[in-house]
Amino acid sequence: MIKRALTALAVCLTLTAGMAQTTPEPAKVYFTSEISPESLLSIFKALGVTPEGNVAVKISTGESAQSNHLRPELIGTLVKDVKGTLVECNTAYGGNRSNTANHRRAIEQRGYGEIATVDIMDEEGGMNLPMQDTKWFAENLVGSHLANYDFMINLAHFKGHAMGGFGGVLKNQSIGIATPDGKTRIHTAGAYSDPRYVFQQPHGQDAFLESMAGAAQSVHNYFKGKKGIVYINVMNNLSVDCDCDGHPHAPEMKDIGILASLDPVALDKACLDLVYNHEPTAGDNNRPLIQRIDSRHGTHIVDYAEQIGLGTKSYDLIDVTNSSGIGDIAADGIKKYNVYDMNGVKVLSNADNLSSLTPGIYIINGQKQIVE
Repeated sequence: MIKRALTALAVCLTLTAGMAQTTPEPAKVYFTSEISPESLLSIFKALGVTPEGNVAVKISTGESAQSNHLRPELIGTLVKDVKGTLVECNTAYGGNRSNTANHRRAIEQRGYGEIATVDIMDEEGGMNLPMQDTKWFAENLVGSHLANYDFMINLAHFKGHAMGGFGGVLKNQSIGIATPDGKTRIHTAGAYSDPRYVFQQPHGQDAFLESMAGAAQSVHNYFKGKKGIVYINVMNNLSVDCDCDGHPHAPEMKDIGILASLDPVALDKACLDLVYNHEPTAGDNNRPLIQRIDSRHGTHIVDYAEQIGLGTKSYDLIDVTNSSGIGDIAADGIKKYNVYDMNGVKVLSNADNLSSLTPGIYIINGQKQIVE
């Protein structure tokens, strides 16, 4: 099913963006169907980026032991390899992580302290980052300890979400890095900064999604001005509910894999495409997750993030599953080609080159192109 979903991605990517010469350069998104500590480290290395300085690894610590947060056993190898500090912020709603004391207890219960130091970045308050997109507010209020880091790995669990429709790297970088007051500012699109009003949406759902995109952009810009930032989504435990839910609905869709990119918009878009193009079978049903995303207009966040210049929805998906040379892929510039004709018929799947194509118009890695 995963292979069919992978090769179907080209069909669902936007065809209205125009011919190749008018579209942005596709971002590289790396994929592996293997979910393990080793594959997580390998796909990070495929990005070809060496962390420098103090490295923050942004995760969600999960609301309870029953939540679907990424487990220490999965992420520990990567975190130790980069000598990273796990970073989080307190929540804006009442729960097990709404203040630093309770949050630290939760962190220890989850076992994160056994693999790395964990920094609750808003323990000593917040700091404002300037918003490039000022449609809803001008400053993003994030944990003040963010200033202590030079490089960030945004390590997100891709899943459904009760308010955003889905959560991936864009949400992990916006809501996830904001203080409780900052989270409220994002949720309410600038209307409030008091967590008592965190679930109010005076400007509507799309304003909330746009605020998340803008806040994510402010963090992206911040680390672009330092040593850099990279993005990873782990597509396991694909519940309709987020890791902030202490009693999430059981996943109805099977695990898909791990994806990584330097472009957060392309990464979340690729994950969405894998969900939407999955062929449902008994015990592996994507429909509930799609329904959750659609009911919250969740895909609007990637549309708006592209609109404000955070990244592109156009991407080349590079399947590195079982590749012994995964660490060399980025350096060598190797990529695979998924090609469809204009009738939606698959012509090439994960091909090394396009030499077998006859002249005509094709959808090549999601882009409409002319082959002469």
